[in-house]
Amino acid sequence: MNPDLNQLHPYPFEKLAALKAAVSAPRELTDIMLSIGEPKHEPPAFVLDTLVNNLPKLSNYPTTKGLPELRTAIANWATKRFQLNAGSFTAENHVLPVNGTREALFAFAQAIIDRSKTNPLIVSPNPFYQIYEGAAILSGAEPYFLNCTPNNNFIPDFAAVPASIWERCQLLFICSPGNPTGAVMSSAQFKELIALADQYDFVIASDECYSELYFDEQNPPVGLLQACAELGRDDFARCVVFHSLSKRSNLPGLRSGFVGGDAKILEKFLLYRTYHGCAMPVPTQLASVAAWQDEQHVIANRDAYRAKFDAVLKVLDGCLEVQKPDASFYLWPKTPIKGELFAQQLFAQQKVTTLPGSYLAREADGMNPGEYYVRLALVAPLAECIEAAERIKAFVKSL
Repeated sequence: MNPDLNQLHPYPFEKLAALKAAVSAPRELTDIMLSIGEPKHEPPAFVLDTLVNNLPKLSNYPTTKGLPELRTAIANWATKRFQLNAGSFTAENHVLPVNGTREALFAFAQAIIDRSKTNPLIVSPNPFYQIYEGAAILSGAEPYFLNCTPNNNFIPDFAAVPASIWERCQLLFICSPGNPTGAVMSSAQFKELIALADQYDFVIASDECYSELYFDEQNPPVGLLQACAELGRDDFARCVVFHSLSKRSNLPGLRSGFVGGDAKILEKFLLYRTYHGCAMPVPTQLASVAAWQDEQHVIANRDAYRAKFDAVLKVLDGCLEVQKPDASFYLWPKTPIKGELFAQQLFAQQKVTTLPGSYLAREADGMNPGEYYVRLALVAPLAECIEAAERIKAFVKSL
């Protein structure tokens, strides 16, 4: 067996299950789940209809590169959404469909890392999506974490990273809007990273799967490719983005997203994927075309999340140290006791399931930046989110 498998940490939800199993919760209360970032809003009916209507096409082998109509729908969406220069982001050269960003982020590291070089690094934010760490370990690279704290507005201080780290870095994972904090990087911060990638010759992998969950319709989050366009960098050199229909369109089970950016990198990634055996089924591709071509259901989705944030934050006001995020569907409240104990005792007393922030982070520079936090995913129906907030408030008052 690959000995690097022994370096993998248990997944956060394995730890959470063990934490909850150690206590008992009131039987008379329903368990309200705020732990998993799984959208619970209704999927768009027209997407489901498209999927069903094309089920006979399961008799066809799909191509790894994907249908031209899917890649065209994605290229058109990304060009409009991120104000890319006309004709710069093409269906033929700059887009690959993937079975959700999770598999793509993991696979991308396997294709990028050059094991022949000494001590390669994959740099990522801390807290982070655990796939980044697993991808680093199994690619033969060492994960290196950049703490995200209130002091840096939950965006890594890239300027403070030593040159010795950038010299070993082959791949940088970033997540904007961030999981779990919801922090959004600015165009200036993206451009700072692009300059560093040019100087030290590493690839930027920007996980933007929460990019369509924001509050101000006139001010959507900036993306990495948008920063490239503003720089006139129409080759998107060293820059690759990851997008998904899971959060945008409430379709986590469809397992549909895309990777886009640097054509030279995607050419090699396509070669890897051809052997990897991860082609998207044709009915899924056609359903995805329908989803990428419609914005009305996405606007309605944002409206539903706005209502939940407004209601929950109103209840928690003065109870926990928590702020409305820049984007995403998470709250990242600071807890008066360690987050792990907070989550366990909250479940034991109020049967509300949250995720300890320490499970999403590692110790770096002498601290675990998630230790005194929990992550709340506002994915449950509005009434359940309000009920959960009331129970959290009662629990905090009991401390």
